[in-house]
Amino acid sequence: MTEPSHSSFNISPHNNAPDSGALDVLVTCPKGIEALLADEMTTLGATPVKTTVAGVYATASHADAYRLCLWSRLANRVIVQLSRNAMIETPEQIRAAASRLDWAQHLSEGATLAVDFHGRSEHIRHTLFGAQTVKDGIVESLGRAGRERPRVDNKAPDVQIYAHLHRRNLTLGIDLAGESLHRRGYRRDVGHAPLKENLAAALLVRAGWPERAKAGEPLVDPLCGAGTLLIEAALMAADQAPGLHRRRFGFHGWAQFRPAAWQELAREARARASIGRKRCKSAFYGFDQSPAALAAARANAMRAGIPALLTLKGEGVAALDSTSVEAKGPGLVITNPPYGERLGELPELVSLYATIGEQAKALFPGWTLALFTGNPDLGHRLGLRAHRQYALKNGPLDAKLLLMAIDQADRDERQAPEAQKAAGKGESGPKSAAPVAENAQMFANRLRKNRRRLKKWLKQSGERCYRLYDADMPEYALAVDVYGDRVHVQEYAPPRTVNPAQAQKRLFDALETLPRVLAVSPQHIYVKRRERQAGKAQYEKRAASGERFEVAEGRARLWVNLRDYLDTGLFLDHRPVRRMLGEMATGKRFLNLFCYTASATVHAALGGAAESVSVDMSNTYLDWARDNFALNGLDRARHRTIRADCIEWLETAGTEFDLIFMDPPTFSNSKKMRSSLDVQRDHARLIALAMARLAPGGTLVFSNNQRRFKLDEAVSERYAVDDISGRTFDPDFARSTGLHHVFLVRHAAGEKATDDKEESWA
Repeated sequence: MTEPSHSSFNISPHNNAPDSGALDVLVTCPKGIEALLADEMTTLGATPVKTTVAGVYATASHADAYRLCLWSRLANRVIVQLSRNAMIETPEQIRAAASRLDWAQHLSEGATLAVDFHGRSEHIRHTLFGAQTVKDGIVESLGRAGRERPRVDNKAPDVQIYAHLHRRNLTLGIDLAGESLHRRGYRRDVGHAPLKENLAAALLVRAGWPERAKAGEPLVDPLCGAGTLLIEAALMAADQAPGLHRRRFGFHGWAQFRPAAWQELAREARARASIGRKRCKSAFYGFDQSPAALAAARANAMRAGIPALLTLKGEGVAALDSTSVEAKGPGLVITNPPYGERLGELPELVSLYATIGEQAKALFPGWTLALFTGNPDLGHRLGLRAHRQYALKNGPLDAKLLLMAIDQADRDERQAPEAQKAAGKGESGPKSAAPVAENAQMFANRLRKNRRRLKKWLKQSGERCYRLYDADMPEYALAVDVYGDRVHVQEYAPPRTVNPAQAQKRLFDALETLPRVLAVSPQHIYVKRRERQAGKAQYEKRAASGERFEVAEGRARLWVNLRDYLDTGLFLDHRPVRRMLGEMATGKRFLNLFCYTASATVHAALGGAAESVSVDMSNTYLDWARDNFALNGLDRARHRTIRADCIEWLETAGTEFDLIFMDPPTFSNSKKMRSSLDVQRDHARLIALAMARLAPGGTLVFSNNQRRFKLDEAVSERYAVDDISGRTFDPDFARSTGLHHVFLVRHAAGEKATDDKEESWA
């Protein structure tokens, strides 16, 4: 489609009224739509002089300035410029510049004011100080005119003063809008509508909606939220001024306000809206799964005065079918889906964007899809090529509007035999299989191959928590762990030599593939990035969802949390070690140092440990440990938890234990510790301290995850040590046998273990 003509706002052009006098105005707007605003202003009777960042300078009559406030769909504010002063920097200069203006011409007797100050200088560091300085100048000017000191009202002033200091240039003026013009008055619950109304209008103009509305085309928003895009589109189609329902504008309190001119403009706008709503030929459809969002959309449409024009339905994108939209095309599908600012949001969003693309091809051939996103890489998951892109800002976020023509060929491709065959395999995800990159298909094949390899072991062991994939292919540097019907994905941070955009694309490929191959909901896929961590960063909280669930490991029942922490509460590679501790613990006094969530203690207790002590510094993980104990019905009087630095505790403890498990972090510089811990540097001392608490004939199971770990020779010389690392990996970690190291350590003075279960591991 050709670029829309911006004279298609359904606004009649007006000339400057000869009796009004010309005003110099600055009309502000969101960044990126200045050219659209200039065209709109011309249509509304103003004469643009030049554009600037987020604004347009122009001349306009009084009536045209009011018309801009009433009819502009794109503007934020309309400022009448009273003066522009160069070489302004100090408070004294600002006050003098404000004092020189004849404010009695602009402020009626008894009128309240507020100063909206923007900018800073070496001497003006705070906007409140700048505003106070301007106000002082206004007071001086009014005093010379014999007027009383005006009262400041920052909430609802009669007149809002505009002051902007930039590069030593000070602009002073009157804000004719008052409250920002993007606030039409129909939207109350902004929590359901992150898209501002004037930005929504700009997206519609870029998508050619004004011309489409004249032709009576339908419009669909499959993720409508509070309905901002739908309502703005309906207001355009119904020829209703966006400011029609605003009770007050800034110019109402201006001393130069001309009521007769305003009343004529308002009367004309009401008449046009009444006629426009009756003549509107377009149909508007909005869909959303959130009842709260739909309720907000209905309330917003009611306040906007166009409820009868909208059809709102509680359906998700994947649920749409040929009966969802009764209107025939061509038309416009426009939406503003989530962007995925946090890594953990991506699994659902990759699937969502793919589903939007698939549904667009299936249901709307011949239409245009306009998608506004702050993550263009996600936009590529649509499977449609954008014939036009516009760079915009959504608040502080860089974003793009992607315009895509949905051809009949796209629909035919979706229904090709290959897609039907793939869909018939019973794999979940979008309603059909979108074409995938060759590497992504190889990744899918590797997942299937690994599942086949592990199938027999999983059936025999009954394990439901296991590692399925661990960077088997260098292109997909991920660890994929299955927890029942949920999947935990850890992305290994790519080296600097890898193009970040390419790494992002491969991650998206993987996240689109996983639901299809593993038959798991995207909502149950959790993504994190694995990087070298300082101290106990791997244990620090990433979110606060509290979303935990129960898993089974042998006889043990354990809580895991896949969302809130880098680690989940259960180290899967240590499963054989926990099983071994359960077998060795019968009748023993058990000590678990650096216990984390005490999953090893649960196994030892269920294996018959007479008593246990679990030590860690973290209150969070000790609470988690106690919850694990409760889940398994363990007696807290026999199985105690202690919050302490393990090294300090070992130095002062007097109790002996028959079985000790110590799995320290590779490195920690926690503020709770007396000094930093480096397992390679400090393990000999750690082992010596633990051995001092080990009863004769007892066993210390020492473990760590330092991949290049080497046991200090002094440890082997002093104690009987058996490296059993190679025997502590189940089949799911057969390719990662360097992931941890495990040693059995005993006193060397002829004290050979006699327990048959210990001998089986030794």
